[in-house]
Amino acid sequence: MPDNKRTAGRTLATVLTAALVTLGISVPTPAGAAVSRAQLALRWAPIHYQDVDATGAHALGGRSDYLTKVDFDGDLNGRNNWDNAARSDVSFAAHAYYSVLETSTHWYITYLFFHPRDWIDHPFFETEHENDGEGLMLAIERDGSEYGTLRGAVTVAHSDFYSYVPGGSSWSSGRENLDGTLEMHGSPHDAFLHPVTAQERGGHGLKAYPQYNIDGDGIVYYPSTVAETPSGGNDRDVRYALVDMFASGGLWAQRDNPSLFAGLGTFAGDNSGDCGVGTYACSSNSANAPWGWDDGNDLPGRGEIATDPAKLSAEYFSVPGNLSRAYTYNPYANEAAALREAARTAPPVVD
Repeated sequence: MPDNKRTAGRTLATVLTAALVTLGISVPTPAGAAVSRAQLALRWAPIHYQDVDATGAHALGGRSDYLTKVDFDGDLNGRNNWDNAARSDVSFAAHAYYSVLETSTHWYITYLFFHPRDWIDHPFFETEHENDGEGLMLAIERDGSEYGTLRGAVTVAHSDFYSYVPGGSSWSSGRENLDGTLEMHGSPHDAFLHPVTAQERGGHGLKAYPQYNIDGDGIVYYPSTVAETPSGGNDRDVRYALVDMFASGGLWAQRDNPSLFAGLGTFAGDNSGDCGVGTYACSSNSANAPWGWDDGNDLPGRGEIATDPAKLSAEYFSVPGNLSRAYTYNPYANEAAALREAARTAPPVVD
């Protein structure tokens, strides 16, 4: 006969878990269960400080600095995002994109934060452009613990990369000098310490907090399974949801969609509407997806921060022990040759 009490207990636990996830509360993985890539991404996702500027015609009262999805306006056309950001019926519910790659020794998680506008409010020597994609890569050692141990991070600020380690990390400077310490803060929405990152207003360069910080108005985003819309430009508790770049029909699957991408790793964007009006200029096709991120002064090639993060980690950091370069999971790998050739022949895209 079935154990009705045990079955009822499992059913109640399932219902409670589903309810907690719906509320955006992280639930620990049961003992002995393998952690999923989505759980890894959520566990290590940054607490994210976003500076907000509400002044200037192109700021949209601060909304130009809000995080959102690439299809916030209901379509996958990258060339109407600047204009559509001004509409009252589009969504600024907070999302971030992620991809997880695996080797036998490490997990590598890339996060992309998207804004429809890279904007400025003065006419001197800086350009605006449609779409903006900046982010970071985290290297997690598979040390036998449930979620591993965070060892290093590399962030993207326009056309430069910055490297960090959390306090107590066994990793240190490699070919590139460390740019600072990656702070870890607690979240009110789960029981974990998270790395803390920040983006500037307007151009949205991303570094470890507090190298960028909130200056006046700003939003503090917390990782969750719930996507909230800020109540305004000075909301200090907004939950953001994660979107898998490798999902069916997701960002990676759209890489050859000419409405969204002007080339491999380059978002499509034009100079329609008021982009560049009253400023120095508006440039076209000037934002990047992770497989297009590049620091031209450094050895790793364009996009390798996302597509070959083990290589980038070996270059940027001194890593004691074993760092495998053989991937056990890497959906980018099937197009590695095309990515390398595109990186070799394409002109640089400055974000």
